[in-house]
Amino acid sequence: MSAQAESHKPLFIKVWIGLLALTLVEILLAYIHFEPLIMLTMLMGLSIVKAAMIMAYFMHLKFDLPVLGWTVSIPLVACILIMIGYFFPDAFRIVDFGFRGWQ
Repeated sequence: MSAQAESHKPLFIKVWIGLLALTLVEILLAYIHFEPLIMLTMLMGLSIVKAAMIMAYFMHLKFDLPVLGWTVSIPLVACILIMIGYFFPDAFRIVDFGFRGWQ
């Protein structure tokens, strides 16, 4: 392993522990009964934080030029907005007609 990789090893271990802690919080949220909107908001927020940590440290965007981060972030936001446009109408349809579960 190179000297530069060795110098980043403690940082990557801390990031890995942080990702593990966020994952454990997400699992814990599955066992606590919140309102669905509140729980989904918390889970999506934690997922976005985890994705940002992965992009910043394991894809090395934190150590590169900021323009490279923007080339990843702008399409990500566009994809999220497109998915919201496609999936929210179905979610409102379920609210209107109800959901009987998997039968």
